[in-house]
Amino acid sequence: MEQLEAQEIPITKVAFLFPGQGTQYVGMGKTLYEGSLAAREVLDEIDDALGFHLTQLMFNGLEQDLAMTLNAQPAIFAVSLACFAAMKEINKDLKVEVNPAYVAGHSLGEYTALVASNSLKIRDAARLVRERGQLMQNASNQTPSGLAAIIGLDEITVEEICRETGANISTVNSLEQIVIGGSNVALVRAMDLCSARGAKKNRAASSEWGISYLFYGFCC
Repeated sequence: MEQLEAQEIPITKVAFLFPGQGTQYVGMGKTLYEGSLAAREVLDEIDDALGFHLTQLMFNGLEQDLAMTLNAQPAIFAVSLACFAAMKEINKDLKVEVNPAYVAGHSLGEYTALVASNSLKIRDAARLVRERGQLMQNASNQTPSGLAAIIGLDEITVEEICRETGANISTVNSLEQIVIGGSNVALVRAMDLCSARGAKKNRAASSEWGISYLFYGFCC
């Protein structure tokens, strides 16, 4: 059987997308820290900028502590940039230069994207993200609330349910998935109505409501 030769595909434009809150887990970044000098330098710099060992919480902390918004946001930011640095390090060793033509991020990930595009310094961004997480944590503590992903209902139906219950649409991730937010009471009522009207699945997405009208009064 004739063996096909691999064809090299030239890299023209590359986009980098960075994640938002909810992707944290204990042990995150540890392999990168141990295996990449560039990643280690990024994580050490963020530790220094924040004035405490975020890496220790990421590597060996408790899940409930890492999941707190004031910790989760800087942790995800840190590991995302560590991945970015490690990738550039590997490409340099391979003598391949890959620079982002476009950068974007989901919510928190926008800060990571700004650093990746050299629009923000890493130390400044780390402190901003930590402060953002602290403000959101404080706000969430004041009003028990959360987010939920509604799967299988259209935006118009979900919007009607939100008006009935006092919840609100936070993000429209796709035609099949809409995230709603609000107080715990409003959220439970909205999820029940969504189920009654044919939602395939309702899933709690977060115990904090960073993408919700409840946050506006706190930060303004």
